[in-house]
Amino acid sequence: MKYKNYTLALLACLMLSLGVQAQNKATKPNIVLIFIDDMGWKDAGFTGSDFYQTPHLNALAKQGMVFTNAYAAAGNCAPSRACLISGNYTPRHGIYAVYNSKRGPVEKMRLEPIPNTNALAPNMYTLAEGLRDAGYKTAMFGKWHLGGKEGTLPKDQGFDVDGSFEPPSQEEFEQNNDPKGIYKITNGAIQFMEENKNRPFFIYVSHHATHMAIQARDEMYAKMKGKKGTYQSHEKYGAMNAQMDDGVGLLLKKMKDLGLEENTLVIFTSDNGALPQSPADPLRGFKGMYYEGGIRVPFIARWPGVIKAGTQNETPIINVDLFPTFLDAAGFTKPKAKTLDGESLVKLFKGGNALQRSSIFWHFPGYLDKPDPGSRDNDFRARPVTTIRKGDWKLHLFHEEWVLDGGQSKIASNNSVELYNLRQDIGEKNNLASKQPAKRDELVADLLKWVKATDAKIPQEKNPLFGQAPAPGGKKKKQKEDED
Repeated sequence: MKYKNYTLALLACLMLSLGVQAQNKATKPNIVLIFIDDMGWKDAGFTGSDFYQTPHLNALAKQGMVFTNAYAAAGNCAPSRACLISGNYTPRHGIYAVYNSKRGPVEKMRLEPIPNTNALAPNMYTLAEGLRDAGYKTAMFGKWHLGGKEGTLPKDQGFDVDGSFEPPSQEEFEQNNDPKGIYKITNGAIQFMEENKNRPFFIYVSHHATHMAIQARDEMYAKMKGKKGTYQSHEKYGAMNAQMDDGVGLLLKKMKDLGLEENTLVIFTSDNGALPQSPADPLRGFKGMYYEGGIRVPFIARWPGVIKAGTQNETPIINVDLFPTFLDAAGFTKPKAKTLDGESLVKLFKGGNALQRSSIFWHFPGYLDKPDPGSRDNDFRARPVTTIRKGDWKLHLFHEEWVLDGGQSKIASNNSVELYNLRQDIGEKNNLASKQPAKRDELVADLLKWVKATDAKIPQEKNPLFGQAPAPGGKKKKQKEDED
């Protein structure tokens, strides 16, 4: 009798444990974040391209909600990823550029830029740490770009599994026939899903595609041969884009086959705006700029049972929103000491049409070389600037003119501000700063209040080399592939 009672007690405990696990699994959705490199706002069929072949992304968009006013929190890779993982705007983590915030002709820089930080601080409480504290198994695969030394690696920043790796060289691609490591990333994520299908998990699927240099399989090149679109027509880039879509499709199919689709929140987005090889008309500019073409990105959210399929939302959102969104979905409250600059999107997922905040911001106190069509001038892709979007209005405050040419007192004449109504002028062609002084001053006041609140550093020191002739015979430093 004692043996029987003991056995029954063990069975009861086991059933209770399994019940708790099942309840935990049911109430905590898995979270999969698919983060593409350099994919612009118009680089997919679901965003309006008649050139790119993205059937799996198009299907995902039909199954979820497409955000048409989604933004990266920075104009290029490292700062955008730092914002994503930290949940903070650039002033709080100090990563403003890739490797260096002083890039371009020094003799044409009026100010000394704010120095750049190249790694996310080890003491930064990250998105992965938050989800791990919420009971999730966490993993990342692909591009990290937030530090390469001990203390700054994914395993040091909250990821239980570190599947990060550098982009494959052309030789490695030819040996493995795996363009941009798309299938290495995909297979790593699939294996992780299989191993953790009975517990809540978070996967950061961080692709090297569609960053240059171009890599794709022969069959994808053949698929795009001779194809032309209204705005895009770069066949080889289109092939790499299609290859990325194929990898996403394999991941989503496996998710469905494992029975995980119904309890998984999937987010698909990009780290910054388009490359010059892929025009995002009618948007102005490209990657690295703070005009719309450099920061507006594709964004899909799918969460069966929560998000209504086939819907769109026009609310302006930004990638710092994902940290609080994921914690909200997980039912977890952040530590009191952690500041988050974003706002949870869950209310929008459930059909709401507004957030509590009124504005979103960008801050780039440096210089970025390689000017492109759409730049403010022909010397730099980006000059020191702080930007605000409030409703349909967007304002750029340029630091050189603000600091050196009279600031607020000369705002009507010093060319320090550009103001656009994105509803009427999404291409940012018609600067309304002089025609709408009340709206200009309102946004400047909001921007300066934010600068103070985040302790955003605006360059103040004059560049002693400004206006001098460039040194003769100087060799231009060869840039790394990602230094753009």
